[in-house]
Amino acid sequence: MSQYETTPNQSKVRPDLLKIASWIEPSSTVLDLGCGDGVLLEHLQNHKDCRVLGVEIVDEHVIRCIDKGVNVIQQNLEEGLALFEPQQFDTVVLSQTLQSMHNTEHILREMARVARFGIVSFPNFGYWPHGWSILRGKMPVTGQMPYEWYNTPNIHLCTLKDFEKLAQKLGLKILARATFNEGNEVNFLPGWRSTLAVYHFQSSAVA
Repeated sequence: MSQYETTPNQSKVRPDLLKIASWIEPSSTVLDLGCGDGVLLEHLQNHKDCRVLGVEIVDEHVIRCIDKGVNVIQQNLEEGLALFEPQQFDTVVLSQTLQSMHNTEHILREMARVARFGIVSFPNFGYWPHGWSILRGKMPVTGQMPYEWYNTPNIHLCTLKDFEKLAQKLGLKILARATFNEGNEVNFLPGWRSTLAVYHFQSSAVA
């Protein structure tokens, strides 16, 4: 079996993270912003021979990254990515964090600056039960967005079309899109039926 083929250990990695990993070239350099406990980066190190670096603010997550042998920097993403050089990485990842950023446009521009390719994922506010909940006079609470309106970290929710419009404005060329619902990939009417969207884009700085 090739070292890049699926192994039993991959069952520990969420389907959306496996999709992200499939878009990343073997032996490439990867920066993961808000990397959590380092599951994706550990997978990329072990199965695709990538050189990886994570950025994470939560103490417990930083410790778990270190335990996994994943290089990590403890920093608040709102402070930006000034410590990284232009095009320092092949791919930069922002998984399920975009919706909690105060300055969405800034972090996307910074991603395009520090890497040739970017990957983002976020909850899809266009999921049809969300609209039904709003019609009933309540903010939606779902598995992908499990918070009440008063304690949610999600401050910039969007639909698939919203993100694609912003990407066009920022000069980001979308290379691929995948959508999920409860871990299953959604291909039919994704704007209505998916709870999570994942996008692979290319910086306009890349020829």
